[in-house]
Amino acid sequence: MSFHRRSLVAALALFSLAGPALAQAPAAPPKPPADPDAERVASIRARYTKYEVRIPMRDGVKLFTTFYVPNDASPQKRYPVLLMRTPYSVGPYGAGRYPRSLGTAAFEKDGFIFAYQDVRGRYLSEGEFVNVRPHRGAKRGKEVDESSDTYDTIEWLVKRVPHNNGKVGMWGISYPGYYASAGAIDSHPALKAVSPQAPIADWFWDDMHRHGALNLQLAFSFFSGFGKPRPAPTDDTEWKPFDFGTPDAYQFFLDLGPVSNAEAKHFHGDIAFWKDIVAHPNYDAFWQSRNLLPHLKNIKAAVMVVGGWYDTEDLYGPLRTYAAIEKQNPGIANTLVMGPWPHGGWMRGDGTSLGDAEFGFPTSVTYQDLVLAFFKQHLKGGPDAAVPEALVFEGGANRWRQLDAWPPKGTKETRLYFQPQGALTFQAPKAAQASFDEYVSDPAKPVPYTQDLSPGWSKTYMTEDQRFASRRPDVLTYQTEPLTQDLTLAGPLEAELWVSTTGSDADWVVKLVDVNPGKLPGWTKEQEHSGERNRGSQQTLVRGEPFRGRFRDSYSQPKPFTPNEVTKVKFVINDVFHTFQRGHRVMVQVQSSWFPFIDRNPQTFVPSIYEAKPADFVRAMHRLHHTAAQPSALKVNVLPGLDE
Repeated sequence: MSFHRRSLVAALALFSLAGPALAQAPAAPPKPPADPDAERVASIRARYTKYEVRIPMRDGVKLFTTFYVPNDASPQKRYPVLLMRTPYSVGPYGAGRYPRSLGTAAFEKDGFIFAYQDVRGRYLSEGEFVNVRPHRGAKRGKEVDESSDTYDTIEWLVKRVPHNNGKVGMWGISYPGYYASAGAIDSHPALKAVSPQAPIADWFWDDMHRHGALNLQLAFSFFSGFGKPRPAPTDDTEWKPFDFGTPDAYQFFLDLGPVSNAEAKHFHGDIAFWKDIVAHPNYDAFWQSRNLLPHLKNIKAAVMVVGGWYDTEDLYGPLRTYAAIEKQNPGIANTLVMGPWPHGGWMRGDGTSLGDAEFGFPTSVTYQDLVLAFFKQHLKGGPDAAVPEALVFEGGANRWRQLDAWPPKGTKETRLYFQPQGALTFQAPKAAQASFDEYVSDPAKPVPYTQDLSPGWSKTYMTEDQRFASRRPDVLTYQTEPLTQDLTLAGPLEAELWVSTTGSDADWVVKLVDVNPGKLPGWTKEQEHSGERNRGSQQTLVRGEPFRGRFRDSYSQPKPFTPNEVTKVKFVINDVFHTFQRGHRVMVQVQSSWFPFIDRNPQTFVPSIYEAKPADFVRAMHRLHHTAAQPSALKVNVLPGLDE
């Protein structure tokens, strides 16, 4: 018997004499939980081969592009290219480094050649980056814009990428959605399908502004990290968020004081686009040149525009992009998909609920199935995806509707009129004498837009319970009697306010709210005892929109209010598709601040609010008038029911 074997026998005998507890081998340490990201990366690596290239544009600038080809691609099995152009990095960089996703798992399984490109001037691409680069309608020679960069990229891809089938699709969310829209203009012949999702359309209404009013919290948070210069191409993808130094955004922006303090206190000359924002307070040539909507022409590809009814960043964009493409490209397949989602929510989460709103089922699945079928139809010759003209989610009733137009046909235009004692009716006011409601608007105590104090910006305020606002003395509240039958509003809203102020400038915020009955039908004591939230009397925000009163006649040439003079203020509010169920009330709230989502109006007219001084910020008495001659109202479009 060898030494090792004698030792083993002795050891076993010793354990047997020591008793059962010692005779058992020690338990193996528990395995660490599997890393889902690592598993996803390994799966993509096993199925796709990664390439990194620099594609020359017509002016000689090279754009860094990475693409992933299915490993089973061959001359007999070719795949279409699915392209995304982005300012947010195509990392991870390096041929041996793979991302944790190339899209949805369904797209990866079905098989595409996924291509990603750093746009001009970002990360490893050469050239100068320009925020929402103006489109050149008549390019000559080596002149470039995002349309030409897309065209040149597609030309290279279809000629050089191995085993592609000559068809290209394009998609992206938010800024990449803007690049998808821009890339569709003067479409390359190989571009067969495009899906701009939450696309920027015009930054005087999207993202950074609302009717010219600055989206302070979003612009400040976004450009403090995104807007820093990049002296040379880099693969450094570290994003350093702005350090607010407090979890209380409301207090931070109050302490900031006038917007004119931001440069000296925080940015110190590092954020070029912030300088552009404050240098152009009106809708001048700078902003007009960045309006993509009039240029959405000569599109040959099929289009699916996607947006979310509760997108705090880009709701204007998808609605206006769809409408512009529909008007300017007759005959092409053009679809609008609008669901109950926040910004990009159709790709993150299942869409069952958002904040204080519940939708009853996973709404995102509907989109994810449809968009895959859309790209398969146009890029792979798959079956007809049966894509409707408009697939829109009807809030309140919580159901999908397929429509042959958006806004839907057959709506009836009417008005909800503001009345004394907080009433809201479909009948115009009859008072011949002065009739109004008034409140003091104090820039030192602005109305918050949310109860969420997070330094970034709230992703759920667009469905938030508004009782925190309606109980303030500087918020006017009007509501109908409980409805005796369902009321469906579909399409754009328009505020028609007759107002006066003791100041010389003012903002007006109009909010459409769905008020639950005090006693919810079907609510049980068991639910109450289980701790489930009773949503009786909840005031759920359906749509809100601020308007900077100085722009009531022109966005390019603002003018002051004459103190105490009654003036009409009229502005369009983004579309809705919502059913107020019987037993509910329709509520409209009117206020003059929405902070810090919107920067404070000093209420003293100055040429630029971005240059206002502390002394310009004054309290003012605002009045909302409701007489026969001055009938303040919210114009709505009512969609009749099937039995009407």
